[in-house]
Amino acid sequence: MRHMQVDPRALTDNPDKTRQTKSTPQADALLLATIKAVGIIVPPLVYPEPDGGNGFIIESGHRRKRQAIAAELEKIDVLVVEAANDNGVMRSMVENIAREPLNPVDQWRGIERLVALGWSEEAIAMALALPVRQIRKLRLLANVFPAMLDQMALGDMPNEQQLRVIAAASVDEQKEVWKANKPKKGDTASWWSIAKALNKKRMYAKDASFGDDLAAAYGIEWVEDLFAQGDEDNRYTTNVEGFLGAQHEWMTNNLPKRGAIVEMTNYGQPDLPKKAERVYGKPQKSDHTAMYLDRDGKVQTAHFRMPEAKNPKGTAGAAAGGSNEVEDEPIVTSKPRPDVTQKGHDMIGDFRTDALHDALGRAPIEDDTLMALLVLAFAGVNVRVDSGVNDHVFGTKRFSRHAVRLLDTNGKLAFDMDTLRVTARSALIDVLSCRRGMSNSGLVSRIAGNAIGADAYLPNMGTEDFLFCLSRQSLEASCKETSILPRSRVRETRAALVDHYKDAHFVHPTALFAPDAKELADLLKQAEIVEDGGTEIEEASVAPSETEQPDGDAIGEERGDDPDTGGGDETSDEEDTAYGIAAE
Repeated sequence: MRHMQVDPRALTDNPDKTRQTKSTPQADALLLATIKAVGIIVPPLVYPEPDGGNGFIIESGHRRKRQAIAAELEKIDVLVVEAANDNGVMRSMVENIAREPLNPVDQWRGIERLVALGWSEEAIAMALALPVRQIRKLRLLANVFPAMLDQMALGDMPNEQQLRVIAAASVDEQKEVWKANKPKKGDTASWWSIAKALNKKRMYAKDASFGDDLAAAYGIEWVEDLFAQGDEDNRYTTNVEGFLGAQHEWMTNNLPKRGAIVEMTNYGQPDLPKKAERVYGKPQKSDHTAMYLDRDGKVQTAHFRMPEAKNPKGTAGAAAGGSNEVEDEPIVTSKPRPDVTQKGHDMIGDFRTDALHDALGRAPIEDDTLMALLVLAFAGVNVRVDSGVNDHVFGTKRFSRHAVRLLDTNGKLAFDMDTLRVTARSALIDVLSCRRGMSNSGLVSRIAGNAIGADAYLPNMGTEDFLFCLSRQSLEASCKETSILPRSRVRETRAALVDHYKDAHFVHPTALFAPDAKELADLLKQAEIVEDGGTEIEEASVAPSETEQPDGDAIGEERGDDPDTGGGDETSDEEDTAYGIAAE
């Protein structure tokens, strides 16, 4: 190392400089004032140009060089060092970290450059006094989509949890999500929305009961979560179906005597057999064991006790009197299988929703029909409105992204009819749904689909998956419109229908959008409630507190049948009621 004075204009910037993020104008102004007052206190490090050049390349001190030129200094002091094998990348990185913490993005990029130059992760960790796990974590973050890195380099950083989700996704997935959520120039990114779109369900190895053999059989590959604590088993997989399948097979192979595999209820409890009494204390030898998977995919066990079988009436008398006659007992008949099972209704709900969304996006719709559909959409039982008439606020401001299309920068309405039509269709697609669950819009979604001819967009249901959900009677009824005759076995009839509709189009009558007459009549009764409550438009001056609100149970409910187990046991229907608040 030697000291010399050179013209700062003759120094060449290092293309591998560590601090790539631009400094703030305030920081540059402060450095310039310091140089004008006392000069450069710490000389920049430079090394000779390779291949016999006469110039010098800056290893550290790029900002000092630029501000020295701005201060019109003719000569500055520099320290000349020998060129390193990695072009001084490690020395520059250590010097920058010691002087001021690097921007996280620059630190990620610096580590990647060191790896590209032949540095091992262990060597980098030792030189930077960081754990090897931290280096691996930073290397994972270096794979963030470049456009996202540029946004983070501006100081717009997501929180740690959001960063974990983003870094764990593939670059292609990040690119698609960023395209849909890219902020405008000068705005901050909605990292919450980006992380939510990239988030995937994780199943952890520490919750798995199966071993490596079943993991390989179900195609499960464990990935280490580098952001979690280092003293735990943090391996996970996003292959949820494979994980649950391996857990089920393990339970089947390790089922104890007098054991059974059961499902989990909506409340997180095992769905025990009918009349079973759960045992919370020490089980007896005659008790049964239920195995089930909880919400995290863990294998859980519960013990239960079945009631003792009662002797038929008259048995005791027959033993005493020698008579073999017993009183007739009522014959218990099995519950007939419904025409369509719960899974079938779930599939119909998906088919309807996809067809409805396709029709809303592409089918010709008159403007007055669009307005009517919009009113229907907000009458859906899955819609929650931020209401100003009381203290209750429901739902998220999901529709703001549609509303901004119709506004200018001053918040005034400014749009053309084409923009209005696209926005209305997008809002309807967000609202109307036939899926079974919390998103179900109820009868209004079927009325909407019937109005725009969404039946034409329903897919071919003549598939093995859907026809398996039909009863024998329903399958045979589906044969009437074809040349197929019902077979003696259900699976043969189903196979014939699948083969017949391979190149044709079949829609089950239950899936059509035409509303049920009884449900429609119940909906029309709401008009009487509105008239009785005094909420007519002419009476808009009535104070909200004086307006009678309809009972929540009358607003809407979704009914779902328990799946048919094939055993003929009676199952009870559960009803979930979703409430909506209508804003005047």
